[in-house]
Amino acid sequence: MKEEEVNRCQIQEWYPKFKSVSIKTIIHELPESFIQYLLDDSGTFLLPASVLDEDALPNRVQNPDDEDFQVSEGSADEAEEPSPPPSFPELELKIKESIESLGGAVFPKLNWSAPKDSAWISTCGSLRCTSFSEIALLFRASDSLVHDLCHAYDSCQDKSLTRPQNFFLALRKWYPSLQPDMEFRCFVRDRKLVGISQREVTTFYPPLLEKKSNLQLLIQGFFNSYVRDKFESENYSFDVYVTRDERVKVMDFNPWGGHAEFRIIEEHCGVRPGLKTAVPYDYLDTTPGSGWDQFLRNAHEELQRQTMSTDAGA
Repeated sequence: MKEEEVNRCQIQEWYPKFKSVSIKTIIHELPESFIQYLLDDSGTFLLPASVLDEDALPNRVQNPDDEDFQVSEGSADEAEEPSPPPSFPELELKIKESIESLGGAVFPKLNWSAPKDSAWISTCGSLRCTSFSEIALLFRASDSLVHDLCHAYDSCQDKSLTRPQNFFLALRKWYPSLQPDMEFRCFVRDRKLVGISQREVTTFYPPLLEKKSNLQLLIQGFFNSYVRDKFESENYSFDVYVTRDERVKVMDFNPWGGHAEFRIIEEHCGVRPGLKTAVPYDYLDTTPGSGWDQFLRNAHEELQRQTMSTDAGA
């Protein structure tokens, strides 16, 4: 994997080319001060002060009589004022305008990643955001975004960067009707679509068995018409969503070999455990006797068999 392949998968790079076949998205360049705020873990967890008086946790109770808000007499901290929360008024106002233009609710992501691991902390338990404060809460609480901020190029053979020069916030229109069983990850090798996997791997959806052939035709046709000649990399994966009226929408691009890949081995679907798969922790055990140990051996043998068959055919 090369740096240029990773860079192509940033949403601000691919979205303009695929805007007509994706979901509506507005992208903002983030100021470096906001990036430093996300990276700062040296003090108290503070949300930015809102110039619009919006609160990401409106139902929380704050009691100024609590011990946490008091300073003991004679304390060395007695004369010290608490650090004021950061504030990003220009960014907040721009985001407010964008959210309103997208129907009042969005789900956010950075260059590559969304803060899926911090959805639990939001008031709705999802990535649905209606304000800058809610976005800041999800981003500040997310560990998976550390990948974008600090480790995006760690797996690159030609690594020369530690982070991208600029970071971007993508606000994607929130569609409450989206069904997880209709999102798929597609794998491209040597510019050929070689595999299609269910994107949500923690649930089995029986209706997909009946739709399998039709979905394969739809996605293959979409790839041939819109993706193959437009996306410059030879090896990569991309995510699509199939609507009820059988329209295909591209949702994301990922470099081949990145974390959270899916594998299809003949009739079996497997997951390579990673930071954003949401696979239970006991699935991460790949030691002998774990079950995953045997699965990975079978997957390796199947990959070798398919490689030998391809070489023989050539």
